[in-house]
Amino acid sequence: MEPTAGRIVIVGAGHAGGTAAALLRQHGWTGPITLVGEEPIAPYQRPPLSKAWLKGEADAASLALRPDTFYAEADIDMRLSERAVAIERGEDGGTVVLESGGRLPFDRLILALGSRARRVALPGLELANVLELRTAADADKLKAVLRPGKRLAVIGGGYIGLEAAASATALGCSATVIELQPRLLARVAHEILSDFILDYHQARGVEFRLGSGVAALEGEEGRVSAVRLSDGSLIDCDAALVGVGAVPNQELAEAAGLTCDNGIVVDLCARTSDPAIYAIGDCTRRPLPHYEQMWRLESVPNALEQAKQATADLCGTKPPSPEVPWFWSDQFDLKLQIAGLPLGATQVVVRGHPPTARFAIFHLDASARVLAVEAINAPPEFMAGRQLIASRKPVALDRLVDSTISMKEVAV
Repeated sequence: MEPTAGRIVIVGAGHAGGTAAALLRQHGWTGPITLVGEEPIAPYQRPPLSKAWLKGEADAASLALRPDTFYAEADIDMRLSERAVAIERGEDGGTVVLESGGRLPFDRLILALGSRARRVALPGLELANVLELRTAADADKLKAVLRPGKRLAVIGGGYIGLEAAASATALGCSATVIELQPRLLARVAHEILSDFILDYHQARGVEFRLGSGVAALEGEEGRVSAVRLSDGSLIDCDAALVGVGAVPNQELAEAAGLTCDNGIVVDLCARTSDPAIYAIGDCTRRPLPHYEQMWRLESVPNALEQAKQATADLCGTKPPSPEVPWFWSDQFDLKLQIAGLPLGATQVVVRGHPPTARFAIFHLDASARVLAVEAINAPPEFMAGRQLIASRKPVALDRLVDSTISMKEVAV
């Protein structure tokens, strides 16, 4: 096989898979590329689904990763509404088996399988208007319900749930967020940030039931009408959004004998335990060089980075430099930007004042090196924080805490 002339199949037509297909052509891959996606639409951006799309501020064209004509012009064979059900591995390549009965031979395979909403075993899950939010179809179902005066119950106080609650409120609905933990974003955010977001949402009309379990979803005439909490109380609603985390779609890889561990295990080139197969995006567990750990990330920046890693390795081009993980969330007029992970952090410094809705929380190690930053409406702190994490330079704590001193001057 010529280095860039073999047959590539990409399973998963989300942000990661769509980007990988485009980058392969950009890097000079001349062989056949087939992109397989379960949804009926071409690759699109998912983050706006809980924000601009719900509020009617985005259309299908603005969601699309690339114009409709791109894939045909780039000679990418796109198979939509198709589901891969098996991978038959050979000595150097193999075959992807489709649910429709089709078979796609490959020399190299990229798995961009994404993740799915975690399902909880609750009575009443089958009721109409019990929703999740992972796809454009999910978003359209929720959008149809969010009319002025309607009541939305959100099960789970994570980013998706909070974004949906903010969007619902902006559309004139009432929203109640039900969270099992005693605070919001308990797994992923510092307590200062959790408290700030709680207060900000409450001031705009969102109600919260923290430290509350859900016993059942109750309905009338086959449609959800209330969420019953573990203490017996009822939250009346016209729709319930279940957002309690996501799990990686790794079953296809597991069945094919690839190494998996809460995600398909890959290296810094996005290669799996089979040298002919790569995996990228939410479905992977990958090395994080800045933290010397393996981790599973769920973010667009991660999907893009791994698409770059895989395509560079396949095409023999220069590998991308390791990036600092980063994430973002828009809620009301808040821009939350997070860089890094607080793995091994021993101290926290707050720069700015939370009541002003412009501040940043820095997580540092014992040597005063920044490991992570959570920034609210503070782009300079976010950008400088990313650079400090990458450089591993220690900072002067007295300068970092003083917001009158430029972030350019906080490094020692």
